Order: sequence, then structure tokens, then C-alpha cells
Amino acid sequence: MNSSDLTIAIVGATGAVGRIALDLLADRNHPADKVVAMASARSAGKQIRYADTEITVIEATPESFENVDVAFISATSEVSKQLAPEAVKRGTLVIDDGSTFRMEDSVPLVVPEVNGADVEWHEGIISIPNCTTTPLVMVLDALRSISPITAVTVSTYQSVTGTGAAADAELMAQSRAVLDTKDVEIAEYPHQIAFNVLPQVDDFLANGYTKEEEKMLNESRKILHEPALRLSSTCVRVPVQVSHSESVAVEFQDSVSAEEARNALNSADGVLLVDEPSNSVYPMPLKAAGTDEVQVGRVREDIAHDTGLNLWLSCDNLRKGAALNALQILDEVLKRDRLKPSKVAAVI
Repeated sequence: MNSSDLTIAIVGATGAVGRIALDLLADRNHPADKVVAMASARSAGKQIRYADTEITVIEATPESFENVDVAFISATSEVSKQLAPEAVKRGTLVIDDGSTFRMEDSVPLVVPEVNGADVEWHEGIISIPNCTTTPLVMVLDALRSISPITAVTVSTYQSVTGTGAAADAELMAQSRAVLDTKDVEIAEYPHQIAFNVLPQVDDFLANGYTKEEEKMLNESRKILHEPALRLSSTCVRVPVQVSHSESVAVEFQDSVSAEEARNALNSADGVLLVDEPSNSVYPMPLKAAGTDEVQVGRVREDIAHDTGLNLWLSCDNLRKGAALNALQILDEVLKRDRLKPSKVAAVI
């Protein structure tokens, strides 16, 4: 089956990720009459640009999914909880961008370059990982081909569009206010984000980690099929519009040279090696924005751990971190002829 034959709904079409999803579909020349833009009631009736035409946003309701083949949901967790099961009842494959279903045993959590085969056992819903987890597992998957990984320590530098379009607008408004020596208004985060960094992404748990940090651990284990993976992260929000970056320290069972790591990363699908530090060439969010690859650089052997390796990555959180990954999941589903759920669903 050709994807251009499918009717695809984008739930959250007026949001930051939804807009990128529409752009990516337009880049694929997906017919406008087979694109359904959905959003909340307050956005219903709006005209939004798609390729060289405009399409009308409709309210996302259970009935909206009649005759829809695939729905990409990028909205709140509550919206996913309400609408995803209703869409599945109507024969729609749901590819969900939220955290609602990620850790459900019956729902595959997929990064196609890493665990594309997991789409085989979907029961109508496939989840996309957190936009910090996706680039991390792609890198870890490439590196574990050299030697088993024993521990991972990550610090993230996350852009405001990971929160959404409103946070992006707030960053811009706060930046202008600071530069104009005016009062700053705070709504999206606990503190001012302009000219600041916040070592908090999501709410704190009793153990001192945040929900975002817990997601990185649990999601990485599920995607990599390594339930005992030792991973600790510190997630930080930074005043950047697009692209998440991560400082990653990996410990291996055996010694791994920087050259071995570069070769493995250079051969990995979806990974781009950007590693000429002597010429000030390394991944940066500004350069990663608008691109599809996970950019990796600053690859070096860890001087504090005999079998350790350090690296730095940047990845567009709206594209590979969300919308692009969703379309690649659809590609994987079609390649494996799994648009409809298997009669027998079994975890691989």
C-alpha cells in the first residue's frame, strides 16, 4: 500500500509539532484531500496552510475519525486518553506523541532505526518516545554494537518548543522585555526562561528526579529491550527555540576507543557525525534545527572511567523528536503490512 492512498489526520494541527507534521506531509506530496487537520473546538474553522492550498481545521471528536486510516495525535495526555481508543474503534491506526500509552505493555514504543520490528505487535496504537529519548537511544543502539553498555549518564539541554508553541512565544516575549528593561511575565514555567536555565523539566518525584528524567530511563529500557539498563539523567530547560541537546557519558563492558565509536555512529541510520572540534565543528541546536538527523560530536574517551566514552548531540525536537518519527513509524508499518493490528499480538 502507498501512503499517499491513506487519509491521515493530524490531531493538534495548530500546535508546534502538528505544523511540522503538515509540512512533512506536504514535502511528501501527500494529497491535500487526504489530510484532515484536527484541533480543539476553539480552533475549529481556522484555515491553515498546506502546500500550495489551505485546509480547514475541524474539531477533534470521536466521530471525526470515521474514514481516517491513520491519526497522528500531538496534544495533551487527556486528549490522547479520550480520543485514541475511539479512533481505534473506528479502524484508525493511532500514532501517539504523548506519554499516555508509552509504558503500556500492549503498546509498542518505537524509533524505527532502533526497534522498527516492534510495530509488528501493535493493537491499534503505537507510541512515539519523548523527544529526548529518541536521539539518545539511536546513539546508544549504535554504540552497543561495539560492546555491551553498563551505565549511561545524561544531561539534557532542552528547547522551549518541547513544551509547545506557547512556551516559544513566552521565550520571545520575555527576551524582548528583558532587552527593553520591562517587567517579565511568567506563565509556562516556574521561573523566567529568557537568559536563564531551569534544572527542572516536568514535576519532581519523591526520589529527587523529575518525571521527564524517569521517562528517559523507562522509555530507553523499553525501546532498547534492555530492562536492566542503568541510566541517570538531569533534564534542563534552556532558552533555545528549537532542538534538544544532550551531554552523554556511556560506560561499556570493554574499552571502546573514540575511533571505534565514530565509525559505529557514522554507519548508523539517522545519525550524522559532526565531529571536528579543532575547527570548532560540533553539533549545535541552531544547526540541528530544520534537519532530520541526530547530530553527534565531541566524541572522546572518558578520562575518569577506563571503559567510558563521552559525546554531545543535538536533534530537532519537532522533527525527529516527534513529527518525523511518526511518519517513519507509518513507513515501517506499511513496509511490514501492519496497518491493521495483528490477530495475535505478542511482545518481541
